[in-house]
Amino acid sequence: MKERKIKNAFREGPISSEFIGDSIAKHQSKTSIGAHNIFLGQVRADEIDGKTVKAIQYSAYEDMANEKFHEIREAAFEKFNLTCMHIYHSLGEVQKGEICMFIFVSSPRRKEVFKAIEFLVNEVKAKVPIFGKEVFEDATHQWKVNT
Repeated sequence: MKERKIKNAFREGPISSEFIGDSIAKHQSKTSIGAHNIFLGQVRADEIDGKTVKAIQYSAYEDMANEKFHEIREAAFEKFNLTCMHIYHSLGEVQKGEICMFIFVSSPRRKEVFKAIEFLVNEVKAKVPIFGKEVFEDATHQWKVNT
């Protein structure tokens, strides 16, 4: 297996639909691909203790987080028959309704992309040091707890 270099998975602010669309379009020329799957994480307007979330401010230990993303990517390439994979996560403030995480996988076969997406999302949530501060409509905030 070839050694892949560590990539920067972070995007400042929300991940735009144009970026997502361009990422997908770039893969149409790769004719060995038979299936793609994407996961889009979106900021919810959760109600907590009577207050509504209006945004999440994301921060991370970027070098450590990018190393973890790399380890997760490598594990997924070993575990699944993937042609390619991209993982992106927001830093900074992302408003409710905006995209904060984008994972995109491609494979010759559809079963692999479904299994791979679930694996990747679970691994990212469990292992990558990314922190979210929920910002409420009344300008108060608290650290987000993943569920």
